[in-house]
Order: sequence, then structure tokens, then C-alpha cells
Amino acid sequence: MPNFENDRRNALKLGVAGLGILATSASAFAQSSKPTMSKATSGKPDTQVTRHRTAKVDGIDIFYREAGPANAPVVVLLHGFPTSSRMFRNLIPALSDRYRVIAPDYPGFGQSAVPDRKDFKYGFAKFAELVDGLLTQLNAKQYALYVMDYGAPVGFRLALLHPERVTALVVQNGNAYEEGLKEFWKPIKAYWANDTAENRNALRAGMTPEATKFQYVDGVRDPSRVDPDSWVHDQALLDRPGLAEIQLDIFKDYGTNVALYPKFQEFFRTRKPPTLIVWGTNDVIFPADGARAYLRDLPDAEMHLLDTGHFALEDKGDEIAALMRDFLGRKLKSS
Repeated sequence: MPNFENDRRNALKLGVAGLGILATSASAFAQSSKPTMSKATSGKPDTQVTRHRTAKVDGIDIFYREAGPANAPVVVLLHGFPTSSRMFRNLIPALSDRYRVIAPDYPGFGQSAVPDRKDFKYGFAKFAELVDGLLTQLNAKQYALYVMDYGAPVGFRLALLHPERVTALVVQNGNAYEEGLKEFWKPIKAYWANDTAENRNALRAGMTPEATKFQYVDGVRDPSRVDPDSWVHDQALLDRPGLAEIQLDIFKDYGTNVALYPKFQEFFRTRKPPTLIVWGTNDVIFPADGARAYLRDLPDAEMHLLDTGHFALEDKGDEIAALMRDFLGRKLKSS
């Protein structure tokens, strides 16, 4: 018969010895790993390392990512729905050798605070106000704006507040024209026109796991290039208690942006900011007609329609980063 008791004792001895080996190895690793944290070993200057910080703006905790030299031209990255500054996780290091890059999360998104909707009015005017407050705290006196989806009305409202501060625009699937609001927007427009429980509840389908994944993969030629962690991460945050009602409030408030389209367009015509348009042409949320419409007011804009969908950075990030580096290198002056 097997001697289970002896086997148990031997296993215990091996376990204790193994723990000792692990402890010794861990100590050695801790000592040996210290030098790898240096600039020389990482091969990346400290200014290129992305910092993850939180600032108090008007009493609200606003999370932001920041990288790049403090005295470099500033590039502000403004995210869309239902994501956060995480969507720029790969773009930030692609720019931060030349630029000071700042990417905030709006309240109710990402790592920023989620104030109770009874006490805080979720909407684009407030988001722009808080981003403005953050940039003031960070002493960002001029900046280029990368705007995507929700980031477009946030950024363009910011431009209306301080038109003299905007050095350039990079527009990626972010709308400012009626031509960009087509079939996809019919149930949302119905909600804007008639705020009933039925119209509000109809939009809950836009916050399901299927809808979140759809935003990432629809129109993408090779979905295997899209990191599934992106929609899993976004959905986990959407599923937090109370977030659905907050997002429905924001859906309703989006209609206030459409009323401002003429003012956004006037800003484009009068200020003529250097503009790069990089647009996923297969996007059903903001179709390419919305991209082409910018050329009416910004005829000198550089437009690139990319063979991808809504979240173009996910599979066309390298291409977009290269276009941005070329464009910003020609249009922005170093401090």
C-alpha cells in the first residue's frame, strides 16, 4: 500500500524548501530589478513616462494622464463614449517625446469621480468647464485639441471659451455638422424631442455588452487587431451602480451640442485653426459625411479617411500617430 503519511511529510519538506527558494529568489529579484527602473535601462526619458494623476476641480476629482516635457507644446486628448483617457494609452507615448500630452476623464467616466446625479448636472457644458479648470491648474495656456466622439463637443465648447488658446485641431470621428447625424441617431433624436420614459428606456440598449463591443469592431476589416480588453473595461465601468441613469442624462444633453453647431462652425471659419481630420470611414455612428462637412468651413484641413470604424485608434493607431507627428511638427512651434 502507498505510504500516504511519508508522502505528506516529504511534500511538506519540499514545500518549505520551495518557499525558501522563492523567498531568496524574490529578494534577489528585488535587488537586481532596481537598476532596471533607471532611464538608461528603460531607454525612455522620464518625461516620456505616462503619469496617472487626479486633481480637484470645482470640488470634483478629475483623473488625467500626462506625459512629455513640461515646456513642450501641449496636446489635449479628449475621449468619447463609453470609454475614457484609456483609449489614448498607446497614442500618448507616441507623442510625448515632442509634446506635453494631457488626457482627462470626464466625471462619470474612467477613473474620475462619479458624483450623484441629484447633486451634479452631467452634461457637456460642465465637462468643458471642468476640463478648462484642469488645464488652468496645469498651466496649459495654449493647446492643440484631439477630439473624438463626445470629445468633439467638449473640445469645441472649450474653444468657444478660449478661442485664442487653440493652436490646432485633430478631429477623429467627432461631429460638428448635421450631416454627421444619420440613421443611428433617430432614437436619440426622438428622446431629445420628447423626454418620455419610453424614449429614455429605448436607449438602454446602447449600454449593453453587445453594443459596447459593436462600437469597437463594427467597420474594422480585421477585428483581431482590436484589443478585447477595451470593450470589457468600458463595460465594467458602465455596469457600475447608477451609471446607466447618468449616461441616459448625458444622451439627453447631447442635443444641446447640436444647437451649438453654428457657433462651432463660426469658430472654424473665423479662427481657421490648423486642422487634421483622421476619420474611420466605416463608422455608422458618425459617418464620413460628417468628416467631409468640415471642409466647408476649414477648406485647408488635411483629411484622411481610414478603412476602419468608430474607434479608429484601436487598429489604425500607428497610422494616426504618424499623421499627427507630421501635422503637428509642421503646425506647432516649440516653446
